[in-house]
Amino acid sequence: MPAHDPLSGTRPAVLPSDFDRPSIARVYDALMGGQDNYAVDRAVLRQILDIAPGSPEMAKEVRGWLVRAVRFLTERMGIDQFLDLGSGFPTVENTHQVAQRYNAEAHVVYVDNDPVVQAHARALLVENDHTHISGSDLLDPDATLADETLVRNLDFRRPVGLIMCAVIHHIADLEQARHVVKTYVEAMAPGSYLVLLHQHNPADGSEAAEVAASLEKRFCGTGLDTLYRTREEIEPFFDGLELVRPGLTHPHEWWPDGPRLAKLTPVNYTSLAGVARIP
Repeated sequence: MPAHDPLSGTRPAVLPSDFDRPSIARVYDALMGGQDNYAVDRAVLRQILDIAPGSPEMAKEVRGWLVRAVRFLTERMGIDQFLDLGSGFPTVENTHQVAQRYNAEAHVVYVDNDPVVQAHARALLVENDHTHISGSDLLDPDATLADETLVRNLDFRRPVGLIMCAVIHHIADLEQARHVVKTYVEAMAPGSYLVLLHQHNPADGSEAAEVAASLEKRFCGTGLDTLYRTREEIEPFFDGLELVRPGLTHPHEWWPDGPRLAKLTPVNYTSLAGVARIP
């Protein structure tokens, strides 16, 4: 029997790697203290830390929120298949690890067109028959949803956990961003859930607003563009959906596991996250 290939099936040609330019996935890996990054990525990390020294802790807050959301959907809502868009490098507590801890039969498909991410995921997932990665471009929902890796491993006639964690804010055009989210949501069966986190500018003159504006300005036009949108701009991504309590909120406020030990800093207020049922 041939070895399991998590990248098997029809998919777009792998994009060439450019190690002289920073990558969003590798910068995030550096932020999380990972080793799958290069000097050019660490240089970007230093620039982030100059503006928001609490960013590494914030990255862990985001990961913690995602873990809690996947656990909630698997353990409490019975979701047994997940589509994780723009998943980035495999790190601690990946979607498949959390979901399969509560349901060993849960299926997970990651989507990321970064060739280095694909290579690492291929190595990590080679012996996991329920977890796969597609090299599709998430900005082309129709092509992604038709990709053989998704078609073979997810049943879109049944509920899916649709994950867009820290990806939509990299789409500069707001109308395009809304179209992308809407297209994926409309392809999901009733009873599916959208799990979405977006960078946020509270636009209230606070330190958090200053940090958000500084980070957005610093990386504008660099290929690492990140839009820190207002709550009013982010809320429509959930139009027509049923937000799970406590609604659209900061990651550290979404059903924390226990009392807060780490001190909050302004950067903790520069993301909004929500989980919503698709009716």
